[in-house]
Amino acid sequence: MATASALSSLSSLSLHTRTTSSLISSSSTKPIVSFSSFLNRRVSSLTLVKASSNETETFFFEDETPEITANVVFDPPIAPEGFVAPPYFDEGSDETEEEIATAFEELYGPAYSGESMLGKDIYVMDSKHKKSSGIGGKLKKDKIRDGFEERVVQVRRVTKVVKGGKQLKFRAIVVVGDKQGNVGVGCAKAKEVVAAVQKSAIDARRNIVQVPMTKYSTFPHRSEGDYGAAKVMLRPASPGTGVIAGGAVRIVLEMAGVENALGKQLGSNNALNNARATLAAVQQMRQFRDVAQERGIPMEELWK
Repeated sequence: MATASALSSLSSLSLHTRTTSSLISSSSTKPIVSFSSFLNRRVSSLTLVKASSNETETFFFEDETPEITANVVFDPPIAPEGFVAPPYFDEGSDETEEEIATAFEELYGPAYSGESMLGKDIYVMDSKHKKSSGIGGKLKKDKIRDGFEERVVQVRRVTKVVKGGKQLKFRAIVVVGDKQGNVGVGCAKAKEVVAAVQKSAIDARRNIVQVPMTKYSTFPHRSEGDYGAAKVMLRPASPGTGVIAGGAVRIVLEMAGVENALGKQLGSNNALNNARATLAAVQQMRQFRDVAQERGIPMEELWK
């Protein structure tokens, strides 16, 4: 039945081809190739019709995919010497429950598993996860431990006017020092007070200044410094005097480790400018031994 239906379809196709062959010039001898829709998946037919004759030749192929005439040869690359193929993921022995629990405890701590496989206290949360979680679900940064102490001089709310409105931020001024002659002043802005203090502390550590001091923890000589409209006057003091200064000047001197000194703010009361003016005055100071070494004379001859 399938062969009879296929022959009927081929006869109708040949009649349609004969009617269209009269429109083609008789001088052309190039054959026209057309594929008929095959009804049986195992048999495909190819019909060749010559334009100059009414004869139709049909060829049947018992294979759907004829042989490829091109010589395509798959040549895989050669593995290098000593190459060992990696094992599949499903090969090997399965992990035991103890190994899974141990790995889980190393990642999340004993407080989450309820049973410690590493001999830890299950009622104490891991320090890694305690530090990573802060207020509001934000990451909590560890405090820098490099020997420097931090003192906040001022925190103010500043506003930036933009096209869409106002942007509110906080500006923090922080002084860091090790109380051994090293001190720095930093200033930074952020949307939160804590972030502003952290950024200003980092900025202060980038601007560390060495403060020259004598054995009595005071200045070797008097000095003056200015920054902007702020002007600061510094004077050495005798032992037991203490730090007599106010505002940002006092904080800078205390963080530097100065115990006996006199300071005075002249001009502007801006905390940032006075702190930087103090550093400018400190940078102008020099030790007696450095001056004697530059001159090439002993220290005893400096006062002659």
